[in-house]
This record gives sequence, structure tokens and C-alpha cells, in this order.
Amino acid sequence: MKRPNRALSNMLLASTVTLTIFTGCAKKNDPVSTAAEADKKAGIAVPGIEETKAIAEEAFIYGLPLVMNYAVMQEFAVDKNSGQFKAGFNELKNEHHVATPEDTAVITPNSDTPYSICWLDLRAEPMVVSVPAVEKERYYAVQLIDGNTYNYGYIGSRATGPDAGDYLVVGPDWKGEKPAGIKQVFSSTTPFALTLFRTQLFNAEDMSNVEKVQSGYKVQPLSAFLKQPAPPAPPKIDFLPATTAGIKANFYEYLDAALQFVPVTPADQEIRTKLATIGIGPGKPFNFNDLSLEHKAAVLLGMKEGDGKVDKFLSSGMKNINGWNVGAFFGDADFYQGDWLKRAGAAKGGLYGNDAIEATYPYTRVDAAGETLDGSKHRYTITFPSGQLPPVKAFWSVTMYDGKSQFLIKNPINRYLINSPMLPDLKKNDDGSLTLYIQKDNPGTDKESNWLPAPDDTIYLVMRLYWPKTETPSILPAGEGSWKPPAIQQVK
Repeated sequence: MKRPNRALSNMLLASTVTLTIFTGCAKKNDPVSTAAEADKKAGIAVPGIEETKAIAEEAFIYGLPLVMNYAVMQEFAVDKNSGQFKAGFNELKNEHHVATPEDTAVITPNSDTPYSICWLDLRAEPMVVSVPAVEKERYYAVQLIDGNTYNYGYIGSRATGPDAGDYLVVGPDWKGEKPAGIKQVFSSTTPFALTLFRTQLFNAEDMSNVEKVQSGYKVQPLSAFLKQPAPPAPPKIDFLPATTAGIKANFYEYLDAALQFVPVTPADQEIRTKLATIGIGPGKPFNFNDLSLEHKAAVLLGMKEGDGKVDKFLSSGMKNINGWNVGAFFGDADFYQGDWLKRAGAAKGGLYGNDAIEATYPYTRVDAAGETLDGSKHRYTITFPSGQLPPVKAFWSVTMYDGKSQFLIKNPINRYLINSPMLPDLKKNDDGSLTLYIQKDNPGTDKESNWLPAPDDTIYLVMRLYWPKTETPSILPAGEGSWKPPAIQQVK
């Protein structure tokens, strides 16, 4: 495939200067009529300007998770010079550290648990994911995510228990019976799929124990597991290069590339057909780059409006509880039921999040008064009343992110979160409550243990409840549970 046209975004922006499309212009020689005539002469059966804009808006909302996932796949498994490369397809990479500000391929990264990562290529044959026995006290989870960003299965403490086991992951075209020795079969809707292993780390001195658990993780082809000859290797793919940083400038080119590896389903047949009419995806009668400048400008406007709808969903689509947005964002195809806006909001809020029953993610950008959290202007606190810490079977955390990038921030004490394993070192108030101090400057030695350093700018906070309890008090059902996250208070 050819490389993305880096000048495309500049061309789109320049074309908007001449765009009088949406101001009622309908003369014979106006830009709309001229563009339509030019497309017709070029043999491009493109929809009208207004329809193109509407389709582009739908395309952004439908395609955002697919594009974000495609870019991460390129950085993690394809481009060895990306700076974020982990390992090639079907190779397991164990990370012996938690996320830091240097990790910028995935927004809102989890810094609670070291990851083990494997991008699966299921075209030639299924893959077997094997896990060791893990002590009951240590939470671990293997999250199976396909190219639609559906969570199509789980292995781990909650889902399958602490015992060792071998599990089969199959692609969309696989047909067969469960082989002997396999505990469960998981089906991906796409040929390329991400497997994320999270292993709980109790403290810095515990890393060697995490590494022992990680050494027991294994991913291998089914033929190797069965000790049979391997099938022919799949054809090599010349992937369109992509980066997370390049998504905004190359969105529709990335989407066109990503859709080559996302089979059409009944749920997305309608939107996929529409995408083809503006030159995106398999079955397109022409290339997106062949569109007139006016049509490309309409696409840019559609993208902007689609992004605005995603942001609106993130700010109001969930239940507001004490300023925190709480709800269920992530799941499989049955969970989304074709709700592309919810799926896009989930991806933009935090790509690769877990199902609510595995982990629930209250998040906020505002304080108790509804004002934007800003470390350059204010200091804040969060106080958990005595006996009212987040109710979980595994552990909980509160993580600080830059309000604009949603990445972890550099700070003097290299602390990116406060979590329940840190409780023995945190200071409680006289009444048994626990206060966290959220500010850019050190609150002093008497409070430093409870300090969550903030950026000198806007703030994005995410609370994580791993394996939330189902009995009262509980955050489940997400947004309707009996436990509620406390409001963030501005220090006067």
C-alpha cells in the first residue's frame, strides 16, 4: 500500500476557505455544481455534498475505534522503528514494568499492572493461549480484543479461576471442533486480534514475582500445541503505515486500510455500504483521494461534527455521580448492538478498557462544583469516608492524566497513581477517612504519601475498580450501584 498523504489535511483545510457549500449557494457555476460536474466527468459516482458530509460523520463515529486500534497494531507489532514496538505477530512480549509517560501509543494507559502483549495473526490457523496456575491473592486477567475493539473473551482470576489452562483463539473463518486438552474456545471477529495480559503488582519489590507468573504465559499455533505439521504461512501484507499521532491528519486513509481486515457483519453492513460510496473500504468504486476538493472539505466538516458527538457522549452519555461519569463502556458485539457512538466514546475515553464486570472506570474532568479540573489554577482533594473505599475483590486505583493528551504526566516523585496496594503507606485522617491530595506542587512531607501529582494544566482523572464486588456495597450495575465515588473538592 502507498504511504499516507501527509498533505491531505492541509489540502482539506485550504479547501474549506472556498467552501460555500452549506450557505445556500445553488447557482449553475457555484463550487458545489462545479465539483459535482467534475466528479461526473471523472467517472466518480459520489453522493452530493450534504450526503457526503453526513456519511463522513457516520464514518468517523463508526471508524474511530478501528482506526485507533489499527494505529496501535502498527506501532506495537509492525513498525520496528515506531518507538513503541513490542513484538511481531504471534510473539508474546512480557513487560517488566508499568506504564510511564514514555508510553504514548495507547491513550489513558493503565499503570497498575505490568502487561504482557501479543498481537495474534489468525489467518493461517488458530492460536493457543496458555496460562500457569496463579496464586489466588494475585489478580490477573487475559483480555481478548479484536479489530472491532470488541472484548470477545476473558481468561483469569475472575473469568476462569487461578488454575492453569490452555485456551484456543480462532479467527472468523475457522470451523472445527474443540481439540483435546483445550478448556475453552474464543472466536475473534477479525483475523488480527490483540491479547492483553494484566498481572497484579503489589509493590516495586514484587516485580520478580510478577516476572515468574509472566514466564508461565505462552502463545503458540494450534499445530505446535497438537504437535502436527504447520499449515502454509499466510501471505505477507504490505500494511499502510500508521501512527497514533497521525490519526487526525490521515483518519480516512487509515480507516480505508483498517477495513481491509475487518469483515463485514450484519450489524455494520449498512454503514460499510455508505462508506464505499465515498471511496472508503472494500468494494469502493473509486479511491477517496480522487474526490474533489469540495467533497474532501465536506468530509473534514463531517469528521469535526462526528468528533463533537463523541465528546458530547463522553461528557453526558454516562451517569453523573458526584461529578464522575460512571457506566458500562466496553464489551463484545452483543453488548454494543451496533451502537457505534458508545463504541467510539469508549475508545476515546480509554482504548482497550475492560467489561464492567472485570473492571469499572469512573472518570472525570470536573470538581464537585462542575468546574474544569486545572492544576495550574487550583488544588484539590478526594476523601473516601471511613469504611467506604472502592469495593473490589482485586484492587482499585486513581490515576492522573494530562487533560489534553490523556497520557501520564512526568512529576518529581514518578507517581502516576494511588492504588489500594499502597494503603499501608497512606495516612488516614483521625476519623478513619482517607484523603488524596491532587495538586501540581508537593503538599509537604506530612501529606506527601497521599499526594497524586497533577499537571500544570487541565486534569483527566480515572478511577479503576478491578473485579468489582457484586454484593452491596457495589458500583455495579455501573452507574446504578449502591457505592458512589466521592466528589473532588477544590481547596479554598
